[in-house]
Amino acid sequence: MSGEAYFETASKLLGERPSTLEPALSAQILERTYGMSAKVSNLSSELECTDGILAADGRQLILKTSTRHEAVDSFRFQAAALERLHGTSGFAVPEIVPASSGDLVFQQDGVCGYLQTRIEGQPLHAISMSSDLLRRAGASLGALDKALGGLDLPAADRPILWHIGCWPRLMNLHHYLPHGEVADCVYQAMEAYQVSIAPQLDGLAWQVTHNDPSPFNMLSADGGIAFIDFGDGCWNPRIQDLAIAASHMVADPALPLGGAEYLISGYASQYPLSPLEARLLVGLMRARQSALILVNYWRAHLFPSDAAYIKKNVGRAERGLSLLRRLSVSDETAAVARAVSM
Repeated sequence: MSGEAYFETASKLLGERPSTLEPALSAQILERTYGMSAKVSNLSSELECTDGILAADGRQLILKTSTRHEAVDSFRFQAAALERLHGTSGFAVPEIVPASSGDLVFQQDGVCGYLQTRIEGQPLHAISMSSDLLRRAGASLGALDKALGGLDLPAADRPILWHIGCWPRLMNLHHYLPHGEVADCVYQAMEAYQVSIAPQLDGLAWQVTHNDPSPFNMLSADGGIAFIDFGDGCWNPRIQDLAIAASHMVADPALPLGGAEYLISGYASQYPLSPLEARLLVGLMRARQSALILVNYWRAHLFPSDAAYIKKNVGRAERGLSLLRRLSVSDETAAVARAVSM
């Protein structure tokens, strides 16, 4: 999952425009496959076509479809994850709605997809993130990783550009970066990752991970913290989910980790960090911020009309990377130790 062929395939998939269907066709699919009449509206998405569904019975649902043959594996993974996680305590996820045939994923007339419930809640990026909310989000993420750790899901090894094995090759995209501090921070973080972190990855615990617990994919809902969009989920070091979530929460210059301390504290209350995980965490956060910046500047260049959506997390990653840059290795270790002991 880290070779040149894997990287090239993953790059090709993310370098294509999202699959799209006309709402009328989606409505026909719902009628044929689920026996459901509904109103359909297109939503933004990175790869597959995502539709908001208002069923005739009042239910709010999400339909994910694609005309690409590669999407079948992704949908099999996502649907299996949601089905297996249903009813687990400590967090919430959407529920899969089986087709009339009982299948979780359908394929017909060159279109594949699945249907899920829509969770009502506020995405974390849209609300003020207090220390208490960050702790709860971290604890819920720890509970999610506990649940995912026991799962053997189909297609967990499919090509994903966000997989950690692709990171050393992402510097191939460096010429899309703006010159100045952003590029300097990315070069420094990725060099540190390749020299000091990548050689130690085999010593970490690996499992299926969500792989994108961003403030857009974590919701504050009635049932607690909910996680949506498992499309980037795959086989990774377990600590990767914490590194990704924490990398989005670095915002307060008055704190060593910019406020990510609270999320780390919550996660560790559910899933204590090993000494190696604690040592590598901040370096992984910086590398993930850099990966996000590299990939999204590249994709914004490919699809300029969609740049605002593609780069929705880039400003947060740039600010966070700049704040973490000021820390020495000993500072990083001490800050994580303090966060874990909160």
